[in-house]
Amino acid sequence: MGRAMKHRADLTRAHVLTGLVLLAGSWAGAEVGTEGYPPVYEHWVSYTTEQGLPDDHVYWVEVDRVRGDRVWLGTDNGLVSLSFADHALTTWGPDGGLGHQAVMSVEVEPTTGDVWVATFGGLSWLSGGRVVRNFTQVNSGLANDVVYSVVSLDGEVWAATTAGTSRFNPRTGEWKIYSALNMPTDENWCYNLTAGDGKVFIAAWGGGIIEYDKAGDHFRHYLDPDNEFEIELFPNDGLVHNITTSPSYDSGLLWATTYFGLSVYDFRRWRSYFDHDSGLASNFINLGRARPGTHTGWICTDKGLSALNFDTKRWVTYKPDPEHHGAGIVELWDGSEQVEVRRTATGIAHNFVLSVDFDGDDIWVGTSHGLSHGTLEQTVEADRKGGQSR
Repeated sequence: MGRAMKHRADLTRAHVLTGLVLLAGSWAGAEVGTEGYPPVYEHWVSYTTEQGLPDDHVYWVEVDRVRGDRVWLGTDNGLVSLSFADHALTTWGPDGGLGHQAVMSVEVEPTTGDVWVATFGGLSWLSGGRVVRNFTQVNSGLANDVVYSVVSLDGEVWAATTAGTSRFNPRTGEWKIYSALNMPTDENWCYNLTAGDGKVFIAAWGGGIIEYDKAGDHFRHYLDPDNEFEIELFPNDGLVHNITTSPSYDSGLLWATTYFGLSVYDFRRWRSYFDHDSGLASNFINLGRARPGTHTGWICTDKGLSALNFDTKRWVTYKPDPEHHGAGIVELWDGSEQVEVRRTATGIAHNFVLSVDFDGDDIWVGTSHGLSHGTLEQTVEADRKGGQSR
């Protein structure tokens, strides 16, 4: 157990865009109202290694809803805690007991506040600010050391690995492994997890979405029913594709992302969305996350961040402006029609978006080149950084 290394984020004033030809609020075409749209963020601050991150690759973003004072980051070079108050950074790596430097997912257990970390070298358990245990396939019931995702449900911890999903009860020490041997899938490579309402949803690589109901101790399996690998043969018939990258469940909706498009299920019928018939930035989706208490899903793609209001079918898509460093582009879509394009002085750090989470009205976005913090209004944080930080 090593000592956590502390870094103070460099919050010196960044260089303001020369000329500011992209003033926030400028747009192409007439302004439209935003009623029925997901939140429109025009103020962004980004963090990279220049501000103290151990690595620009931010695989995971997890707002700490227990402490309410920080956001946890899974990076390619360790676990990071970023303080809301003073933007101080604390990092943990293998020298501090972490299983591996590559951190793919983070979960804050809501009853204890303990932090569970999915790494490429096992499942790490942080309590009291230090790594108290690293579980591997040798010293525990973890199915495999390569852990992609971790969630908690009713005090139990679930970990998705390349050899199945493991379920751990920290109070009793009991482990259970779910694989093709005892759950309805032919694929053991489990890629991502979500939990809610007494259920755990598993995204299996090539195996669709698997739902586990804790009360009934039974599974339900969702697949692409047309069995066409290259195309979506019958629209809205089920999952877009069996190669799924993430599930997200909230407020009665199941969001399922793939590398071929987006599927949403209201437990009566499926809806499919693609980049050619909606505001979705790209069919290549890394992750989807529902905003708690809403019917809005935030979709992380290789070409930007898209948000869909499921009830109104209205989209907002965020991209960096390729022609102006640090600036952004915001697209508003009504169904398949693009109705407005806004150019903002600041934008998300990179178009390759990996993760997203929410803190009240604020949003945190992990990309392949830094972390971005979006607010609805200009903040002191942005003022101190000169309005942009890349």
